[in-house]
Amino acid sequence: MYRFFIRPLFFLLPPEKAHQIAMHLLRFSLYIPGMKSLIKTLYNPKEHPIEVAGIGFKNPVGLAAGFDKDAKYVREIEALGFGFMEIGTVTPRPQYGNPKPRLFRIKNDNALINRMGFNNDGVDIMVERLQKIKNRTIILGGNIGKNKATPNEKAAEDYRICLAKLHPYVDFFVVNVSSPNTPNLRALQEAESLNTILSTLQSEPIQHSNPKPIFLKIAPDLHSDALPEIVEVCAQNHLAGIIATNTTISRSKLRTPSSRLEAIGAGGLSGKPLHSKAVQFVQALHSILPENMTLIGVGGIQSQEDLKRMEKAGAQLFEVFTGFIYQGPALIRQLLK
Repeated sequence: MYRFFIRPLFFLLPPEKAHQIAMHLLRFSLYIPGMKSLIKTLYNPKEHPIEVAGIGFKNPVGLAAGFDKDAKYVREIEALGFGFMEIGTVTPRPQYGNPKPRLFRIKNDNALINRMGFNNDGVDIMVERLQKIKNRTIILGGNIGKNKATPNEKAAEDYRICLAKLHPYVDFFVVNVSSPNTPNLRALQEAESLNTILSTLQSEPIQHSNPKPIFLKIAPDLHSDALPEIVEVCAQNHLAGIIATNTTISRSKLRTPSSRLEAIGAGGLSGKPLHSKAVQFVQALHSILPENMTLIGVGGIQSQEDLKRMEKAGAQLFEVFTGFIYQGPALIRQLLK
């Protein structure tokens, strides 16, 4: 029903507008008597409990950051059966992001290209929304970043502000230094800059008194030679693990005509074409990662076979985003059969 009826209708709309309408329709449906139970019956998988980084997850499939940038749809995502979700990327101050259009469907490749640019309402508004959510059952990860106007040498303070304010309301954190859509952000993956950010977060008083797991999200465009140094910095700063990977700036091996790609321009590619590269990164990281650190695999997971490849490569948890757009809410249940 989703693939042959609902998705074609949504794909007639601009991607950002379609996203907004879809989530509002889902929200409205949850107020209809009996609909919440029906949605859970249709889409929620059987529980596949797993404990990672001291957190008990009802299942290992989560929703990646970027889908709910401002914690507007936590209840809606919870109803669909995800084991966890990331909210954000959030920054200390609100920012519009890059000019529209900035999100594009690449239908020939089951992919998306985005150059959103950390558009969000700011951490204070996110906290206000989270304070209103009672008795949630979904595990929440706070994906944190820096404002575009903040120079890299002061980036650590932006990450610290977000961690300190979100700390009472999320279960773990994700440090995003790997988006290609904020100028010079990926330079923060270099060892010295990364160590400054991570050590600042771990020295935050609230993190000392009630430590919550911190993960680092890395880019798939890193050279493999950089991975050992990144792992070493993460281990030194007692991180819980690494999320591999963010979107890629590569456009290789796409079926979409080059003229269409050139018309779209810059941005990070996600979806099916990213899968092989993401699996390779997970595999490379697994071979050098300390046993007490966790790998979360993300990138092009759109079928059971994709998830099995990620698991075989060494991932313990898995995230979807573009696959959720193309396959619909039945994907979570299908992945966990």
